[in-house]
Formats: sequence, C-alpha cells, structure tokens
Amino acid sequence: MNTPFLFERDGHVATLTFNRPERRNAMSPEVICRLADAMADIAEDGSIRAVILTGAGDKAFCSGGDLELSLPLLSGARAPETEWDHRFLDDPSVHARTALRGFEMNKPIVAAINGPCMAGGMEILLATDIRLAVPFATFALPEAARGVIPFAGALARLPRQIPYTAAMEMMVANVPMDAETALRHGLINRIVPPEDLQAAARGMAERIAANAPVSVRQIKKTVVESIGRPLEEGFVLEDRAKAIVMETDDAREGPRAFMEKRAPDYKGS
Repeated sequence: MNTPFLFERDGHVATLTFNRPERRNAMSPEVICRLADAMADIAEDGSIRAVILTGAGDKAFCSGGDLELSLPLLSGARAPETEWDHRFLDDPSVHARTALRGFEMNKPIVAAINGPCMAGGMEILLATDIRLAVPFATFALPEAARGVIPFAGALARLPRQIPYTAAMEMMVANVPMDAETALRHGLINRIVPPEDLQAAARGMAERIAANAPVSVRQIKKTVVESIGRPLEEGFVLEDRAKAIVMETDDAREGPRAFMEKRAPDYKGS
C-alpha cells in the first residue's frame, strides 16, 4: 500500500507530495496528520531552507478534505475508527500546522500545482509563498455548495491576495477560477508546461536555498507579520529583522564573497 503523503529531503530542499492520485489527492485524516508532522519537522530542521508542495499524478493538486473520511468526522456523521481519526479529531495542533494558522513557518514554500486545486487544498495553497501552475489547473472553494464553509484560512487570506469581488465570487457563488485568471489576479506566479513543472519548482526552491537562510526566514516572517498592520508598525518589525540579520556571520560572508568573486558559503548563522 502506498504512503498517502510523502516527505522527502534532498539537500536543503524538502518536497511534500499529496499521494492519493486515485482520490484526486483528497486529504484523509492520515494525510492531514502526516502533513502536520512534516511541517513541524521542517520548522525545526535547520538544514531545510525551502519547501516544495505538490500532488501526485496529473488529475489534481489536491481536491480538499476527503468527503468520505475527513469531513464526516468533523460533522459527527462518522465515528473515529483509526488512530489517525482520533488524532485528527483530538489534536488541534494538527489543523493549525496543516493550514499554517497559528503556526510559524518562516521557510518559503513553493507550490507546484499539477492540476485542480480545491477546497482545503486551495486553503493550504493560500499559505504558500510562490506558486507555479500547469495550464489546466483550476482553483475553487465549493464549501458553501456542500453545506459548510472554508475554515482553514481562506476567509481571511483570499481577499488579501486577490480582489475582493473575485474572492467572493469563488466563495459564495462557487465559481471556479482558471489558471489564466489566477495569473491575472496574482494568485499564482506563472503558468508552466506540465512536463516542466517539477523542474521549475525545484529550480525555484534551489534559488531560495542558495540565499542566506536567516535573511530568507526574517524576510518571510516580517512580511507575513506586517500584513494588515499600519506602516509604522511594519517599520518596527523591519528594524527588528535587520538587527537579527546583521548579527549573523552570513551578513559578513555575503559581501566578502561578492568582493572575492565567488559563491557565498552560507551557514545559516
């Protein structure tokens, strides 16, 4: 039996893969728990500097929570049967880490969107930093049509990332968004041919990983924490990040390597 969620390390890059292509990579309780554990490991592992999030196959990036296994647990329509089910219900930190809500992840996440991205998959996408999609990718939040609501970050995040009217059309009218529209609205960075998607995501992750790790983490942390705050508060956070970065050996290594016309050797300290 295949593991339904994969966590692989290669150098300074971690790759996370929804691996249920036969179920359009829907998130079962096991997948959600494994994703939460991977996020915790990545946050603590100093050797990981960038993350790729993708789906197996070409049918979907992630179709959201499994309508047979996951959502009925939350509504009480299904009683927990496995250890994964019990943990899914009883451990609130699982959901926080999966959706990156109330959980700090300062390492950039590159999404390689290999097909339709829906519901909970779309909500996780909104917590990523750089997004590459195939031409046939679509984006949807159909929860209201299923009698529920998006509850993993989309209500707060989506209207901050695309125009309000476009966000509302997706959420209250259940209108999907195609890749070209997503690109126009800035929901994704670029559209990539399917055969080039994984290589493009890997190249982007490696570009991130080649930079000074503390600088990258402080950039992401400050940008995320500044969103929605008055400008002056953002400047305070920026000054805090500057003080942290300028104390690192990497802050001396970068200019020195530039002057010596060589690649920098960043240690993350």
